[in-house]
Amino acid sequence: MHKKISLASLIILIIASVDSIRNLPSTALFGSSLIFFFIFAACIFLVPTALVAAELSAIFPGKGGIYYWVNRAFGGKTAMLAIWLQWVNTVCWYPTILSFLAGSIAYLINPELASSPVYVLSVVLAIFWSMTFINMFGVNVSLKVNEIFGMIGTMFPMILLTVLGIVWVASGHPLQINFSVSEILPSWQNKDTWVSLVSVMASFLGMELAGVHVNDIEEPQRNFPKAVLIASSFILCSMLFGSLAIAVVMPEENINLIAGVLQVFSYFFKTFHMSWATPVLAFLIVLGSMGNMISWLISPAKGLLHAAEFGFLPPFFTKKNRYGVASNILLMQAAVVTLLCFALFLVPTINAFYWFLTALSTALYMKMYILMFLSALRLHYRFIDRPKSFKIPGKNMGMVLTVCLGLIGAILTIVVGYFIPNMIEVESSFHYAMMILMGNVVMISPVLLFYAYRKYRHNPRQKISAP
Repeated sequence: MHKKISLASLIILIIASVDSIRNLPSTALFGSSLIFFFIFAACIFLVPTALVAAELSAIFPGKGGIYYWVNRAFGGKTAMLAIWLQWVNTVCWYPTILSFLAGSIAYLINPELASSPVYVLSVVLAIFWSMTFINMFGVNVSLKVNEIFGMIGTMFPMILLTVLGIVWVASGHPLQINFSVSEILPSWQNKDTWVSLVSVMASFLGMELAGVHVNDIEEPQRNFPKAVLIASSFILCSMLFGSLAIAVVMPEENINLIAGVLQVFSYFFKTFHMSWATPVLAFLIVLGSMGNMISWLISPAKGLLHAAEFGFLPPFFTKKNRYGVASNILLMQAAVVTLLCFALFLVPTINAFYWFLTALSTALYMKMYILMFLSALRLHYRFIDRPKSFKIPGKNMGMVLTVCLGLIGAILTIVVGYFIPNMIEVESSFHYAMMILMGNVVMISPVLLFYAYRKYRHNPRQKISAP
């Protein structure tokens, strides 16, 4: 008999899917106002995403995933758009996590290297192509190893960072931010303040992944909401207090988005006469992050393979090697990421490069979430008579409210993503907005080619017979 997922295992699964130490520096840039934005984002996005994904998984216990959900609601073309947004968002995400790894490795060699575009690009490409070729052999890391890597590379450093931040404040050290009500609550008229919503939302992406397991959970109607509440609370607290730990120690202008975590750890350890711990922690973070990257590298490629098998891509992309890996998609993915990484030389600073890709990938992902929320609403009313596994509390009103909150969160994030924070150096606000717009157009437009290809494949031009 198949063993059901316990409440404790589900909580760990959700935390491992969402929590990420690499996002802390980008949220720390916004000082004490990040307290408001973390709570706000949890209400309008984190919880709605998890609940909607859970109900979608319960409606279709046999199959799941964004392609299947959207396909059942709106058809194949819209489903192709959704799966493409999920894949291309991940492609934009890779350079940010890889840049974080490059910055962490720099602390083992020479911290100043983290500000060198040539160094960052070299390490990023070396790591990514190495992982691509490793995955060609079908390398799979067991669930237990993934949990250990998550503990080593994410949970332990985040808890340690929070503890050090508390000790710093309790010891009476000077603070770089203040916690007055006027500073915590953002100005509704100040668009620069609201840009922080992008980095906060980026910290919560991926919550929907846990929903696919809802039918394997013990008492899902009771345990899934409980797991979401507990996991969301941990994620919220770890991200909030971890970000604040950086913000209270490092002046805003000195925070490096790539190496900021180890930057502040190094500062803490130097102050507390523990400098020897910096390279140790850097090694643990690199080890954990690389383990996480290896295990997740192939996931978006599998999603694209699913679309290829439905005829949206040429048969070339459905090819699998002898290890059962979609090798051609992995190679194409690596080539796209390589080209994207060269954008590092198109922006004036590495911070600007990191922020641009974070904003672009978040905007792409939010468009996918819009399709997921709309699909959930449509399928909720279409499949009324279904087995009771998990349903969003509140019946129809509960579903409508949840979807509306999620849509508000996604649309608001897309809008504010076009504004550049005043601490990021770019040519101009208009130039940055055009970069985000063109980035969206370039990343989404290939879908039109897939539509045209599938139409041609199903309705090929008739050959003219010789008279």
